[in-house]
Amino acid sequence: MARTIDNWQTQTEPTWLVAARNDIGLREIPGAPTAPRIQQWLQRLGAWWRDDETPWCGVAVAAWMLAAGVGPVPRFWMRARAWADWGQPLAYPAHGCIVVFARQGGGHVGLVVGEDAAGNLLVLGGNQGNAVNIRAFPRARVLAYRWPPGRDVPGQFELARGSAAATTGEA
Repeated sequence: MARTIDNWQTQTEPTWLVAARNDIGLREIPGAPTAPRIQQWLQRLGAWWRDDETPWCGVAVAAWMLAAGVGPVPRFWMRARAWADWGQPLAYPAHGCIVVFARQGGGHVGLVVGEDAAGNLLVLGGNQGNAVNIRAFPRARVLAYRWPPGRDVPGQFELARGSAAATTGEA
């Protein structure tokens, strides 16, 4: 029987994914103010900027990895596509792996948590509609699947099936 997104709490999850789940619902603040949690991440990571108006999907992934004791993160952790060369490559999506997507003008990075009925990847990420949430993204946009360096790579298994809180991701 396939696992569902609704019963994720009963599954063994990588520590970085647990850290990410704790931030679901975090939203950036429109305009000049910055969400305190995002500002905290930027300070901890040594960023030269302090606002949440700058794309922050890579910031979120770096913060979750470091919170889980996984490092070092890529040199240019703030750039989504920098994660495509980090860690160990995977030929398939695995629960908790980093996924890097192409998008016009750049990229997007997040963590795979499952797939929907149409086969889209369900991705827990930051700056997805200006928030941390789970959204569906088409596999056709995938540039890379990565697993943290020095961590045992999981065997291939069926991804959990579920639905995202939003439509196909545009991040």
